[in-house]
Amino acid sequence: MKSYKERAEEILKVAGITVNGPASYDMQVSDERIYQRIFAEGTLGLGKSYMDGWWGAKDLPEFFYQALRAKLYKEVAGFGTLWLSLRARFINRQSGTRAFEVGEKHYDIGNDLFKVMLDRRMIYSCGYWSGTPSAQSLDEAQEAKLDLICRKIGLKAGQTVLDVGCGWGGFLKFAAEKYGAKGVGITVSKEQAALARENCKGLPVEIRVEDYRDTQGQFDHVVSVGMFEHVGPKNYRTYFKKVRSLLKDDGIFLLHTIGSIVTTLRADAWLDRYIFPNGVVPSIAQIGPAMENVFHMEDWHSFGADYDKTLTQWWANFDRAWPTLKERYGERFYRMWKYYLLSCAGSFRARDVELWQLVLSKNGIVGGYTSVR
Repeated sequence: MKSYKERAEEILKVAGITVNGPASYDMQVSDERIYQRIFAEGTLGLGKSYMDGWWGAKDLPEFFYQALRAKLYKEVAGFGTLWLSLRARFINRQSGTRAFEVGEKHYDIGNDLFKVMLDRRMIYSCGYWSGTPSAQSLDEAQEAKLDLICRKIGLKAGQTVLDVGCGWGGFLKFAAEKYGAKGVGITVSKEQAALARENCKGLPVEIRVEDYRDTQGQFDHVVSVGMFEHVGPKNYRTYFKKVRSLLKDDGIFLLHTIGSIVTTLRADAWLDRYIFPNGVVPSIAQIGPAMENVFHMEDWHSFGADYDKTLTQWWANFDRAWPTLKERYGERFYRMWKYYLLSCAGSFRARDVELWQLVLSKNGIVGGYTSVR
């Protein structure tokens, strides 16, 4: 019978990865307990082992690129993954009573961290590097993304826009300053809201701490940028119906979300435990039925490859600023955050996940919608 190590080496070989090999993406193992943990816990065990310092790779995004292109995750599920699947099937993990958990556990961890990691407007979602002209820096990529959204919804001076999951207020500040718009932003993070109010001070922008299900009002446009991943499959139709009720009849809703190439009810087990509790990335098969007879599809734009650049830039910023964060967060957090950012970069590089912007209308735009890029 083959040992855990021998089985792991055979699986990794399919992706061209050699244990303790010379390639930059080869897995360098320092504690051989990793093999049994991976077969017991799947990707959860892989991530925990990295946090514990049991293994590494010189080029971590490329390691995940190689592993995901070869779909090695199919070879190791693990109990953690199976348990998460069962819970997701029978429990609404994104219910109203659970809505604020991700705010408390992720977005509230410290504005100091996000200030040094993100661009100057603190946009925590994929930048738009592939526009014309192409962006040359993270600041330019995020500015281009914000402007792209405003142009896609046809934002005009004096109009009102609701930002569902507004983060630190970056989009609403941009929309107010550059387009003369008025806005309301909602977030489940108290720390985000406090800084968003400070960032938008003096502008016609209101920031609320509330779940989307409780939002009231009527708006010319609605945008949701990087928040749909926290809604959950059991709530997708509720979400779309709620947005429809908040949008004026001739308004446009822009949904910006990470997308999955397969339908699932759960997130990666490691990401769920350590980074985004209760998160789920939607698939086309889930989005379609949820918005049926609720919204008209006007445009679907995919630019997931841009997230690789965004994440690697976030990592570079975080790593550069680490000496100022080290005392507060500690070395284990450093390895956790590195694994989070660079494993996700590898996922987008491998096209294992996508990034989508959907333009939706309530009644269909008479004469058609002209796609904006």
